[in-house]
Amino acid sequence: MPGPALVTGATGFAGSHLVDQLLEEQPSVAAWSHHGGREPRDLDDPRVRWSAVDLLDRATVSRALSELQPSAVYHCAGIAHVGESWSEPVRALSVNVMGTHHVLEGIRDAGLDCPVLVIGSALVYRSSTSPLREDDPIGPSDPYGVSKLAQEMLASGRARAPVFIVRPFNHAGPRQSPTYVTSSFARQIAEIEVGRREPVLRVGNLESRRDITDVRDTVRAYRLVVQHGRPRRPYNVCSGKAYRVRDLLDALIGVSRASIEIQVDPSRLRPSDNPVIAGDRSRIGAEAGWTPEIPIERTLDDLLNYWRREIRAQR
Repeated sequence: MPGPALVTGATGFAGSHLVDQLLEEQPSVAAWSHHGGREPRDLDDPRVRWSAVDLLDRATVSRALSELQPSAVYHCAGIAHVGESWSEPVRALSVNVMGTHHVLEGIRDAGLDCPVLVIGSALVYRSSTSPLREDDPIGPSDPYGVSKLAQEMLASGRARAPVFIVRPFNHAGPRQSPTYVTSSFARQIAEIEVGRREPVLRVGNLESRRDITDVRDTVRAYRLVVQHGRPRRPYNVCSGKAYRVRDLLDALIGVSRASIEIQVDPSRLRPSDNPVIAGDRSRIGAEAGWTPEIPIERTLDDLLNYWRREIRAQR
């Protein structure tokens, strides 16, 4: 009898929200993390079966999959930060590519034919100011995008299990690391509000435009692609609208409880920063029945309130 659905990288941003959503319709979920920790605190749920699995250890991955016999695998684990891929490109390539290879090989070794979702990225596309479609030219411009393209190529070559591929654009919401732009803004604002930080918000490039979807909509898209999508066919997961970073910052400041000054921090500027990243979501809408539902205003409010709770808990 098949075991529960498995989420790798379950303590990560999207992975943790995916666990939440799967628990809405399933009695239990298997969750892998590198250290086996129960973070974030919101996921301290007895229905979550935690395991510490190092994806770079092929034998351990294969053994764990054989023992679990999952009914589905959502492979969310990996290095997700573009800036980190520039500073540690070997690690990004090792974790994202070899980790995916070991998961796919482990599924084959265990004789599983369960659906597998591999999380790619919009950064596999060649830079363009037009909304990107799945058939547009490929041309990653950073180590992270290269690693994600390699993941896709591995996934597309698997013959036994049905493998699904998604290309998420930016997503935001509660639990996001402050290394990402909107979460960085929200944490700084929450710290300013309680007097932990001077009323100065340090920022990078505010003129970039990014297609941003609420993380809870993003992981709902993952579920729908596995249920209704076509294997080995990439699906953009995006809102279809590119928001200027300055406008997102202004929206957060607008609901803050403090007077805040803005300063550009050169350390927050990336070596390569596409001016516009926007996607076309026609395919996923037509074939998987997905459309984003959560407005950006709620996403930003929930993100700021999350950091307010976190700052209070730290105090």
